[in-house]
Amino acid sequence: MGNRCDEKLLTDIGAAVELLHTYFLVHDDWIDGDLVRRGGPSAHAILRQLHGDSAGDAAAILAGDWGAALANDWMARLPLPPRTLVSLLSKFTGMQKAAIGGQMRDVLAKDGDIEQTYILKTASYTVEGPLALGAIVNGATAKDLVAIRKFSRPIGIAFQLRDDLLGLFGAPSDTGKPFGSDLRAGKHTVVVVLALERARGADRNIIKAVFGNPRASQRQLRAAVQAIESAGARHQVEERIVSLLHTASRQLRLAPITEDGRALLASAASALVLRSV
Repeated sequence: MGNRCDEKLLTDIGAAVELLHTYFLVHDDWIDGDLVRRGGPSAHAILRQLHGDSAGDAAAILAGDWGAALANDWMARLPLPPRTLVSLLSKFTGMQKAAIGGQMRDVLAKDGDIEQTYILKTASYTVEGPLALGAIVNGATAKDLVAIRKFSRPIGIAFQLRDDLLGLFGAPSDTGKPFGSDLRAGKHTVVVVLALERARGADRNIIKAVFGNPRASQRQLRAAVQAIESAGARHQVEERIVSLLHTASRQLRLAPITEDGRALLASAASALVLRSV
């Protein structure tokens, strides 16, 4: 993996990936009941205002479906040799299937393996998939793609863990999400699950009182966030993020890529998992 690809080709692939991300976010917001995205109303919230709740929700689902169809259409039209295009499309649809499986786990799974959900729901299309797409058009071998997976999955998990922490402890003006929205929605994030396992007495009751409670007040949410931190869950997740970053860094040193590529991926990995927004 060291040749330079046509920049327009890579830009077109990136545009299709971005459209795929948008499709996932539209559906994810509807599934989670999130009315705010990036500081403004989510897609289904806007469409509800225009068409009513039922029709607005249906329109949002269809808007996401339309985004997925366009993304696949754009990828299918790339000027690539047939064998390369087939490999690229196979990976692109694989990203979609993995994310859908992750969403199913997020909604239904009871096995407690939240990081497996994160591999499917997040790592598949935020880190592993995009890197693999770029590698495929650059002539990557099966061994190259294994190296990408070993590097990218820990980063994808860490990225989601950071997102979980920001959802609890970040400023709404930075995250674009209402304070405590994940708690109100009852999302089984790693940090909340750890807090419920570690907290005792009044602190545990404070967390349970807001978890999945859409009517929880700002005062209750602030108390719950403080209880989560007091239980040591935030610190434990921070340690896990650092551990995952170290794992990815070890795999990156073994990957068959150029030194420039290694430096670029190392910088990107740090930016993804150590970010404050």
